[in-house]
Amino acid sequence: MKTIALTLLASALAVSLILYPRDALSASLRGLDLWWEIVFPSLLPFFITAEFLIGFGVVHGLGALSERFMRPLFNVPGCGGFVWVMGMASGYPSGAKWTADLRKKGQVTRAEAERLVAFTNASSPLFIFGAIAVGFFHDASLGILIAIAHYGGNFLVGIGMRFYKRNDQERSMDRASASWRDAFSKMHQSRLEDGRTLGKLMGDAVTRSVDTLLMVGGFIMLFSVLTELLKQTGAIHIFSHLLFYTGLPETFHVPFTAGMLELTTGIGAITETHEPLLAQLLIVSFILGFHGFSIQAQIASILAETDIRFKPYALARIAHGIVAAALIYVLYFVYRPFQQQSMPTWNPNENFTTPILEFFNHYGPPITLLMIMLMIAVKWNSERKAKKRSLRV
Repeated sequence: MKTIALTLLASALAVSLILYPRDALSASLRGLDLWWEIVFPSLLPFFITAEFLIGFGVVHGLGALSERFMRPLFNVPGCGGFVWVMGMASGYPSGAKWTADLRKKGQVTRAEAERLVAFTNASSPLFIFGAIAVGFFHDASLGILIAIAHYGGNFLVGIGMRFYKRNDQERSMDRASASWRDAFSKMHQSRLEDGRTLGKLMGDAVTRSVDTLLMVGGFIMLFSVLTELLKQTGAIHIFSHLLFYTGLPETFHVPFTAGMLELTTGIGAITETHEPLLAQLLIVSFILGFHGFSIQAQIASILAETDIRFKPYALARIAHGIVAAALIYVLYFVYRPFQQQSMPTWNPNENFTTPILEFFNHYGPPITLLMIMLMIAVKWNSERKAKKRSLRV
């Protein structure tokens, strides 16, 4: 039955692509624009920097110091502090990538990795403040409200996940009593064990980061096309009819369904409705916490290379969405008096943007192309050297 269902879905996708080629192409190009203008150039520096920090042993040294608060709070080793902070700064799916790297290196157990991946994947501040608050809501002050609810919800989910498999016998080594000298010694020892030269580390950092981001770009384009095809075929209305039983206003049905597939498209559609601001913020916060199936598919692809199970992460996403929406509801009544005192005046035809988004719009595509060409050159050089060594042997 599973084979039949998957075959029917793949066939339906192929037929839809044939029937709506123009719409599929435009949707794919929208996904490509988002990836090479914003996603790739904004995430690449974080990915490369993280590879350097892991290769130089900095993560292991900081992990020894972070053990004293990461273990009591989240029941994960200290190296999880690096994943948590960097995951919030760079946005999803960064947390999953670095959790998978730590698991491959044996720094975390399977249960610890499943706890860690559940709360280290969050939206980046650039996306919350630039794209959502300014770009969609046209009110920069809402960025603080959304960010507090989003990151606060992630923190509470992490606290809750500390009880996941708490009786598990396997546990990584504790370093609660590590001093700064012990941490530096651990960092030095990890760098020596890694053994890669600076040139080799730089090459690996570029190729691994670009490979991961190419996969992310493929998922963004795929789900952009799927969302558009569901709209064109009317199938999205079938799914949205299920929301009648939730009490959600009818104007939110289609945007919410689109957001469950790909959050950027859904959030944009939600902010275009004429529903009250609080209702829009509640739905947007839930979708941000849920991540959308596009991002969940990216994370599932990364975790598939390890023994980390996807189910704990998926359940944590539902919890994160609910907790973030609840925090928005509470915080909104604190924010509303300030919002009423200084109501933003804006022209719907005005182009709202930020200096950071302007930079990515202008320089994002050439940076993306340059780094892809650099990755190709590094891989070609590595293969050429490997062939020479094999010929000598």
